[in-house]
Amino acid sequence: MKTLQTTQFADTGTHFSRHIESTRNPLKLARTVNYNRTMRRIKACIKIMIAGLFLSGITAFPLQTELHLLSNLSGAAPEFMHTWIETVYQGVKASNRAYPFLSYGTDWLAFAHIMLAVLFVGPLRDPVKNIWVIEFGMIACAAILPLAIVMGPIRHIPFFWTLVDCSFGVIGIIPLYISYINIKKLQQFNRNGL
Repeated sequence: MKTLQTTQFADTGTHFSRHIESTRNPLKLARTVNYNRTMRRIKACIKIMIAGLFLSGITAFPLQTELHLLSNLSGAAPEFMHTWIETVYQGVKASNRAYPFLSYGTDWLAFAHIMLAVLFVGPLRDPVKNIWVIEFGMIACAAILPLAIVMGPIRHIPFFWTLVDCSFGVIGIIPLYISYINIKKLQQFNRNGL
């Protein structure tokens, strides 16, 4: 028991002496504060990305139920939007009744979103080492735009819904870009020996 207490006090003393030493060097203290603030900003942005991908994935499983609810609630929306949502709901409902195996495709889509969320755990743990995941995410967000613009008309998707699809890429790239810029700052801190 005494050994444990002595060790605790020794560790506290070492930590305290380091703290005193860092306050004597204001530049080192400022770098430490900036480093910690930058790391918190990166982690917050990555957590937003993980949550968005996970929610996108998990909500793709009960698609017919969600479309039914959305169809009932979309009466207050503009007529063209309500008509489109109702059309999609009826299409998914008829497809699930006659060909339920087609929804297996959206199950895999949901699974892919969840696995992409897991991918971002790497940069959450070590952003500098896993900056490539952030770059991959930014490329994926940018690639949403040409895919939606090209495939939307081919699949008879209304233009307003193509814009909704494009918004996922536009919104998704924001936290990724903020993370990217801040990871570059961390790399600079590391080069300066912090």
